[in-house]
Amino acid sequence: MSAPSTLSFNALAEDVLAGSSVTADQVLAILQAPDEQLMDLVAAGARLRREHFGNRVKLNYLVSLKSGLCPENCNYCSQALGSTAPILKYSWLSPEKALEQASHGINGGAKRVCFVASGRGPANRDIDRVGEIVSTLRDEHPDVEVCACLGLLKDGQAERLQEAGVDAYNHNINTAESHHEKIVQTHTYEDRTDTIEKAKGANLSPCSGLIVGMGESDEQLVEALFALRDLDSDSIPINFLIPFDGTPLAGTWELTPTKSLKIVAAARFVCPDKEIRLAGGREMHLRSLQATALHLANSIFLGDYLTSEGQAANDDLAMIRDNGFVIEGSEEELAAASTKPVPRKRGAGTEAAPNA
Repeated sequence: MSAPSTLSFNALAEDVLAGSSVTADQVLAILQAPDEQLMDLVAAGARLRREHFGNRVKLNYLVSLKSGLCPENCNYCSQALGSTAPILKYSWLSPEKALEQASHGINGGAKRVCFVASGRGPANRDIDRVGEIVSTLRDEHPDVEVCACLGLLKDGQAERLQEAGVDAYNHNINTAESHHEKIVQTHTYEDRTDTIEKAKGANLSPCSGLIVGMGESDEQLVEALFALRDLDSDSIPINFLIPFDGTPLAGTWELTPTKSLKIVAAARFVCPDKEIRLAGGREMHLRSLQATALHLANSIFLGDYLTSEGQAANDDLAMIRDNGFVIEGSEEELAAASTKPVPRKRGAGTEAAPNA
């Protein structure tokens, strides 16, 4: 795989809008673009974002149902086996506490609530526990999307979550298959993709993404992005490594704001019609380019992450509005939609369905 010496990002966007797929060499050229071409790259990627998502930004909110005490040895994770990171460790939250936390995000504008639990994977009683929480949330907030992230799934568990009212299941591939064994040894890459396939088989929307900055090469980033495309992940969270003290990747600082932005752009070109989400570590690595990244990504987490603090919610909301975006599902978006014609698919005579 070798990056072309020159590449017109605007022409590439035209090709993608016309239905073409990018090649591995083209994605490598995006990742290795000179910084003086950065704004040309963002402008081209923004055309793809606007085609499929307009000026909407989707807000997501994490609720950590269970923290720490995990038997897996993921090198990046502060909750992993062997980690000495000073984090809060607790068993399952009560349903009341979980719902109280979810309500904070919903009141802040979140359209999706993500219920996350540490560990290798849920026991059947854990599925029951999550189902109880989701059922109550559905009664109180029927329009809110619910995503579960509980680890590796056993046969039949995805179906039970779907029956309980879960809409989506998150299980990140995290990195390229060729890099996986350097990051974790207690489960395989195939274990992760098998869980995604289980979720898809139960009609749960597959949510799978990356953690970048873990020593992977640009070629491995390309490999991982194409893997997510082939898995047909509906939403792709991009996490930027937070090198927690007490983990094997402590002190790993490989990303710059411009490199982080190029990774987001590459994801948009590979998966032009998918939800690209700025996730953990965005504040630390994108820094002042977070707002620029919203011209490529269409989704962010609001508030804190699992074991790290995020940007203040009010700052996120101001950043979204200051840059001409509207929050998906907000009164501003609904008002704008009522005064504009519904976009049509290219080459089709029927109205395009809204993107979830």
